[in-house]
Amino acid sequence: MKRSTIRKRKWLGGILLLGLMAAPLLAQRAGYSKDEFVRRRQALRERVKDGIVVFFGEDSAPAGAPSRQDNDFFYLCGVEDLGAILTMNARTGETSLFLPRLSAREEMYTGANLLSDETAKARLGLSNLYDVSYFDEYLARFSGWGAPLWLRLQPGDQVDNARYEVLIFEARKNRTHYNAQITRDAFRLQRLRERYPAWEVKDVTPHLDALRAIKSEEEIAVLRRNGKLSAEAVRQAMLASRPGVFEYEIEAAARYVTLKGGAKGMAFAPIVGSGPNTCIWHYDANSRRTRAGDLVLMDFGADLDHMAMDITRTWPVSGVFSPEQREIYEIVLTIEQACLEAYKPGATNADVQARVAEALKQKGLNGRGERGGFGHFVGLGTHDVGPRITRLEEGMVFAIEPALYIPEKAIGIRIEDTVVISKDGCEVLTRDAPKTIAEIEKLLGRR
Repeated sequence: MKRSTIRKRKWLGGILLLGLMAAPLLAQRAGYSKDEFVRRRQALRERVKDGIVVFFGEDSAPAGAPSRQDNDFFYLCGVEDLGAILTMNARTGETSLFLPRLSAREEMYTGANLLSDETAKARLGLSNLYDVSYFDEYLARFSGWGAPLWLRLQPGDQVDNARYEVLIFEARKNRTHYNAQITRDAFRLQRLRERYPAWEVKDVTPHLDALRAIKSEEEIAVLRRNGKLSAEAVRQAMLASRPGVFEYEIEAAARYVTLKGGAKGMAFAPIVGSGPNTCIWHYDANSRRTRAGDLVLMDFGADLDHMAMDITRTWPVSGVFSPEQREIYEIVLTIEQACLEAYKPGATNADVQARVAEALKQKGLNGRGERGGFGHFVGLGTHDVGPRITRLEEGMVFAIEPALYIPEKAIGIRIEDTVVISKDGCEVLTRDAPKTIAEIEKLLGRR
């Protein structure tokens, strides 16, 4: 057999093997069906009833990071192309996507967008696919209807910040008037009001937030995969820790797992705090060298198929909790486990706190002010949108994170899991990461 033939067969065999190895991962990254986005748009249409709904997509990619579509825009169409605008006629259901016409040079740099894809309209369940230069003329055709123009009048949430947090950080930026330019959303609203002054503008955000708060079966399926992936990442980070290791080395072990597992990136800047840094809630420098006797607190989550995850574990870098660390840890763990036991459709915050108080009393533990309750929504963002939780509903997904901090002793302990409320209780999506003292010490003893 010729050497060239041998090489060719080896090369083809390698490609085949690589394809077989990659197949399960590619299947997992399939994302969402067309029907999922059609269902979401129909649900929004039923809520607003009449008028034209407009959503603007992201127009540029962040420097040094993969682009990530605006959450609200993605929720309604699943399109990642930049510079896009989505409209929906709530009266007829007609849905149109407007995209910039790219030059040959732009396509060479970033690839073609959906305007060059003849199958895009059918694949995405859209009525029309237009050049973005037609957008103003399109709107003008409906401006005399007497029906409202629905826009997002609240900030767009981000993968790591809720709408209200975006407002907070915007206010901090504007402490000096030299930074106080208006946001793109505010400019878009201003421009639309200038061009169509008689058109009544309404806020679509409350309707969208109510829909996003209850997750569909497809969303929960993605969240389950992310829960497993993020839990395994934290488990590997635990195995990578030992006295003398830098916090960023622990972070690197987790990042490797998530990226290898198909995640686009992180749901937020990973928090890996050791020793005194365990008491800094959002510490993310991750630069300290760990020491014997330290605790490590890691808050982590992957961004998989546009769904975030949130998990926190705390463990002793030396592998064994000290008596004082063990005592505090047991309090936090008891509170978290009691919360999980109380979560079910219809449960209120008072119900959960009553179960926590009962669990602490049964074990003779002092909660030290921590009473448990509900956490923050998780979904397209780590701090996902939704109304304040007053009563649990099936399909809600949120993170619970009881914690106790004793800065003078460099003891900070937080335990966090992301859960989905099921028909009869709750499912812990991040359950695969060791959490009890026995599980943690057993794992760390194997390093």
